[in-house]
Amino acid sequence: MRHRLLAACAVLLIMIALPALSGCSDDEPSVRVDLAHREELAARPRQDAVTYAYLPQYSHAVSYERHRQLLEYLRRETGLPLRQIFPDTFDEHIEMVRRGEIDISFSNPFVYIQLARDGARAFARIVEPDGRPYFRGQIICRTDNRSIRKLEDCRGKRWIAVDPNSAGGYLFPLGLFLESGIRMQDFAQLAFAPGPGGKQEKVVLSVHSGAYDLGSIRKGTLDILAGKVDLSKIRVLAETRDYPGWVYSARRGLSPDVVRKVGEAMFALDMRDPDDEPILTVAGVRGIVPAADHDYDAVRDLVRRLGEAGAMPGEVHE
Repeated sequence: MRHRLLAACAVLLIMIALPALSGCSDDEPSVRVDLAHREELAARPRQDAVTYAYLPQYSHAVSYERHRQLLEYLRRETGLPLRQIFPDTFDEHIEMVRRGEIDISFSNPFVYIQLARDGARAFARIVEPDGRPYFRGQIICRTDNRSIRKLEDCRGKRWIAVDPNSAGGYLFPLGLFLESGIRMQDFAQLAFAPGPGGKQEKVVLSVHSGAYDLGSIRKGTLDILAGKVDLSKIRVLAETRDYPGWVYSARRGLSPDVVRKVGEAMFALDMRDPDDEPILTVAGVRGIVPAADHDYDAVRDLVRRLGEAGAMPGEVHE
């Protein structure tokens, strides 16, 4: 029985192979291939994306929506393949710039002066919604918190800040407290907003819920949260002085031609142009103007004074 089965399989295989073999008959002309004549096919060079990242002070969804139209505009005007990427934390943003993974960084001035030590250079900064290229930090508390009426009342209270690398959400308010004679050890607790992204929102929500007595945020954050949080329960206790605004910087080694194209396209945006107005409005700015490294010396001076007072985090040096 076994021999009959094997014979049947052999016949079946021959029947399958015959049609294929019949295609190679002696009647068909052969085709001669001359390997001496070859044509080299040149591959089109791949154009690497120019990476763009917004320091994650807000959630990734907010960062994307605020800068989506700006990136689309820059792609059209420059012809560059710009791609927005999303670091999870301030520290990750800094390290990615240092490793060359972020070409164009949009960051607060405190983060910028750290990046500048590794060769990044400012080329543009934003004009705030109030029409000035400066911004402030704010200290907030609950409206119904009767124990906090003035800045001096913050002694002995629980403070939540955005991040050790946040300018408006930590560094600037820290300077204001120091100028008012309030030291780090005067607070019952200092905490930073947890988790990746969305840290400004988390500070507001933490104060709103009563988890902390006071919080420090960038001015403008409350406007973004209008409709999401009952802002009637939040009071701005104090504002810091003005400091130079958020900055666009190019990593060390980025092509000057790329920086020039991006800068020229940014500077051409005009709030009076009906095509440009929605781009700027959604991004939360009134315009973008040229910037230079020395514009941020005031921030370096603040960091120096805080360091001398022993008020800077141990891992930060400037």
